[in-house]
Amino acid sequence: MLYDFFIEEHVRNALKEDIGFGDITTDYLTSEDDVLSCELNTRAEGIFCGESVFKMVFKILSPKISVKFYVHDGDIIHKGDKIADISGPARYILMGERTALNYVQRMSGIATETNKYMRAIGNYDAKIVDTRKTTPCFREFEKYSVKVGGGSLHRFNLADCAMIKDNHIKFAGSLTKAVETLKKELSHAHKIEVECDTIEQVREALNCGVDIIMLDNMTLDEMKECVKLVNGSAIVEASGNVTLSTVADIASCGVDIISSSAIVAKAPTLDLGLDM
Repeated sequence: MLYDFFIEEHVRNALKEDIGFGDITTDYLTSEDDVLSCELNTRAEGIFCGESVFKMVFKILSPKISVKFYVHDGDIIHKGDKIADISGPARYILMGERTALNYVQRMSGIATETNKYMRAIGNYDAKIVDTRKTTPCFREFEKYSVKVGGGSLHRFNLADCAMIKDNHIKFAGSLTKAVETLKKELSHAHKIEVECDTIEQVREALNCGVDIIMLDNMTLDEMKECVKLVNGSAIVEASGNVTLSTVADIASCGVDIISSSAIVAKAPTLDLGLDM
């Protein structure tokens, strides 16, 4: 969930970045008395996301701006649909147009891409989740968009869960040593996940009693064997080479989680426009 206080702080900084010392185009072409009515329309099909953020842009710029939405986060939108009506002081609508669109186009694009992956999984039980390959200082918005699109979330940051990767294993000396060290230091509330490249590593991770086992870039046959080996004693996550064309095959292996950076990092923006 995105809280208003968090949205407001982020949007204020975005407006400072874009407006700078003033909108030298709009300031000289409009007066304080000029009013404007316009529509937020979609030029593509997808999942809408970012209503509260869009509203916040104009709320900050002028309390006299009215924004009325006809769809809400998670709704399916079709090319040509009117999403919202905006009316009020022309100067501030023109000033905030680009910032508001940047938020909703990016967020709707991620929600739409995530939804494509969820639909591609079909009736399998696996969940599609995001990764930490996010835009710096925009992670909360991107993760919120993943949820709106029907996906689930991996850890929010490095403090959420201990994830042992190949470089950690090399540094610690072995997978077992890494797990043993972490178990001595971690809170009881933290889980331990291990990235495994081979079936042998999966066996070692199981013997260490880890909570989550990530199968990294394994073949379908290897994943099936590992799922059978784990047999419910840990959460099994699949990662690597996850695309729309492969995600259903990966899900069919019986994994619990499929993590993909593509639903965020490669999501195209959704084509939305503010039409005067």
